[in-house]
Amino acid sequence: MKLLEGKVALVTGAGRGIGKAIALRFAEEGANVAFTDLVINEAVEETVQQLEALGVKAKAYASNAALFDETHDVVKQIVEDFGRIDVLVNNAGITKDGLMMRMSEAQWDAVINVNLKSAFNFIHAVTPIMAKQRGGSIINMSSVVGVSGNAGQCNYSASKAGMIGLAKSIAKEMGPRGIRANCIAPGFIITEMTNQLSQEIKDQWAQQIPMRRGGTPEDVANVALFLASDLSSYVSGQVIHCCGAMNC
Repeated sequence: MKLLEGKVALVTGAGRGIGKAIALRFAEEGANVAFTDLVINEAVEETVQQLEALGVKAKAYASNAALFDETHDVVKQIVEDFGRIDVLVNNAGITKDGLMMRMSEAQWDAVINVNLKSAFNFIHAVTPIMAKQRGGSIINMSSVVGVSGNAGQCNYSASKAGMIGLAKSIAKEMGPRGIRANCIAPGFIITEMTNQLSQEIKDQWAQQIPMRRGGTPEDVANVALFLASDLSSYVSGQVIHCCGAMNC
């Protein structure tokens, strides 16, 4: 039997990158997958087709994760379409880097709203459903900079640190209802965004990583699979670093 057979997973921001890799890994292990992205475009439709090709039910929903009412509406629709939600992955996120002295209020608000408030929105909408089911797994996508901080990323680091505190609190609050909450803290992961960096910068990053390579979205997806599955049934309130020992 596959690890997520019969389960329904909701992954936010899964049109590409780490979110897409998680959705595909979940589908490979039998989960039906609902996922959100800001707009439904050709790339998102292609992701739906790739998921369905794995023999599961899949559907994409256009949603601005930073908007409370819109989030509740889309979760309600997902439950109507899929019947339940067993796993929530809060993956939606953006960066707007800059030194604090030069950072605008708009840069701060945008990152906090998309990265952190979106996690609150979805957890707020999903926990009553999971509570009725007497079980569920919530996975917040944090970052190593949410633990250690990073110059030029005060807004991003704060949002990712907030996701850790949020998951730990939900783990304690919802544990009696059978709901687990954990975080993944990726390090330097090779995605479309990091591929825009020069080879020199990528080589410099690699030299800071004991394993001497960047991670892949699939590396992160495998950690998410563990946290989503019953293999981690007694793991809650934890932060799992996926960073090649960069931040250990």
